[in-house]
Amino acid sequence: MNTKKREYSRGALAKAASVNIETVRFYEQKGLMPNPPRTTAGYRRYSQAHLERLIFIKRAKELGFQLEETGKLLSMIDGEIDCSTVQDIALANIELINAKIADLTQIRDSLKETASKCTGEHTPECALIERLLTPVV
Repeated sequence: MNTKKREYSRGALAKAASVNIETVRFYEQKGLMPNPPRTTAGYRRYSQAHLERLIFIKRAKELGFQLEETGKLLSMIDGEIDCSTVQDIALANIELINAKIADLTQIRDSLKETASKCTGEHTPECALIERLLTPVV
């Protein structure tokens, strides 16, 4: 039975989490990833807990959480805040997502309307280009 804990170099950690090495460095600089212990030769040795934290950060980003919000979510894992604070963060994020959806819907509808005015023929005139050239008032 292998009792040795799995350790990762920075490159192996990045690969295991499917991120770039620069991403690991960035999260370390932002304080989202704790500093790993070093070997006597000075090499960083990341643990399974580091990998799980990195995957958590990646997933939070995919769900639309900003770095500051992700840091707060990690604070719960670290035992610094409670679930009600996490709920507040999630609900605020839902409001931002709804605003983005409304903006994207408006953009889509505007583009759809403008594209419908294009003739699709080989002419120097194009309703879409004219719309983009028109200053917004």
